Amino acid sequence: MMEYEYGCGMRPAHVRVFHASPDAPPVDVYLDNYPIAMNLAYKSFTPYFPLCPRRYAVRVFPAGTMEKPLIDQTVEVHPQDLITLAAVGRLADIGLLPVGPSAAPRIYGKAFVRFVHLSPNAPQVDVAVQGGPTLFQNVGYKEITNYQAVDPGIYTLEVSPAGTSRVVLLIPGVNLEANRYYTVYAVGLVGQQPPLEAVLALDMGW
Repeated sequence: MMEYEYGCGMRPAHVRVFHASPDAPPVDVYLDNYPIAMNLAYKSFTPYFPLCPRRYAVRVFPAGTMEKPLIDQTVEVHPQDLITLAAVGRLADIGLLPVGPSAAPRIYGKAFVRFVHLSPNAPQVDVAVQGGPTLFQNVGYKEITNYQAVDPGIYTLEVSPAGTSRVVLLIPGVNLEANRYYTVYAVGLVGQQPPLEAVLALDMGW
């Protein structure tokens, strides 16, 4: 349990880490020199952990080492933030992208879903429900959409280059439950390895 969770009253932030760099090795992540993730593999998340609101130094190393960090950045954490710190980009230009709160409608009984584009060589994309409406349009690399309210259910989502009907990524079996918040992350590389794919994450609700 992190030392930072104590002593900041009733308004802590909650943070997790997501490894989304397609060619980076497993990593160890340190927050102000305190280890928060060890041997975190590509497409893996840590659990959420509470933090006091303030600025933190984040360093990311290849797993098992503490020399020459792959990432050395500072992150500002605000009261009651819900943040996913995503390690993004190819190894040559890897960086940290804080995926923070997004606007969301408050409609009881609906499910809420957003999309985050983390594929470094993919163009802007549209995301649609198969046989249904387009949920998100013209989403570029590192862009984070707002949440959309949808009926609970199991969906197949289609990702296409923006303005086209050519499906480049099919995401079947997306199970969205009522009164929960989800993020679909597009990761990987178009036409290369690891391939373009999607990771569905359940977000901590408000």
